[in-house]
Amino acid sequence: MTDDRLDPRINAFRDDLADIRLEGRVSAARHVEGAPYRVTRPAAPLRRRPADDAPLDTELLFGETVRLFETREDGWSWVQADLDTYVGYVPSAALQPVGEVPPTHRVPVPRTLVFPAPDIKRPPLFDLPMGALVTVTGSAEDHNARYSQIAPAGYIVEQHLEPVTAKAEDFVAVAERFLGVPYLWGGRTANGIDCTGLTQLALMMAGIATPRDSDMQERALGTRLAGIEALRRGDLVFWKGHVGIMLDGRNLLHANAFHMMTAIEPLETAIARISAKGLDVTGVRRLGAGTAG
Repeated sequence: MTDDRLDPRINAFRDDLADIRLEGRVSAARHVEGAPYRVTRPAAPLRRRPADDAPLDTELLFGETVRLFETREDGWSWVQADLDTYVGYVPSAALQPVGEVPPTHRVPVPRTLVFPAPDIKRPPLFDLPMGALVTVTGSAEDHNARYSQIAPAGYIVEQHLEPVTAKAEDFVAVAERFLGVPYLWGGRTANGIDCTGLTQLALMMAGIATPRDSDMQERALGTRLAGIEALRRGDLVFWKGHVGIMLDGRNLLHANAFHMMTAIEPLETAIARISAKGLDVTGVRRLGAGTAG
């Protein structure tokens, strides 16, 4: 017996293994309680199958947490993201058990560098994407900048961090910072991003919980508008499998495979091009006041 209403994208169940919270709703050989783990890579791929060539469904950012249900001998772990409950396979090496000290800050810029010492002239250890979560343990400065020391090691310039409780005033302005970023199916960073990843990340920075896929976003976000007339900044326009953010009353901001990047174009141009493929606008949603400047 399996509840047909359960979406496998956001519910962890297989024939052999399932989340214990689904016991009684799905049939599985075992039901287990997920263990809390944290992502330790700048961006870890969450794939549909435990293989490097499997489709990329999304990316998990540094500091985000998951429930881990299975660690496999082939180097993959089956997990569910805490942020949006998405389920998939992540490289086991990208995870570690959640520690006692929670993140204190996040990265509000598209990309920042982590230095081995408080010195911008030193070769960086790695970079972190917007939305990455870190724990600040101290501070330092040199003649160039002030730095926040993060656990377990490294330094980030202070202006590239903000408290985890901060909320961007204008999510559209956040999305605009990704103009020109390459389109990547499943991407959530300035190295590559897709339409729903862009929308989710921008809204997340504004403190708005957002599902990962366009059909989920269309159901969950804002209120439905009757049509495309009188649109304004921050309205979301949906097609089957696609979403864009209105930059103003005429222009659409979206990560898309036609431009192969995040681009701005007139909404009527996007509608004509996508309609030529047999896909019409499925809905327009308006978020609450104060989310789009």
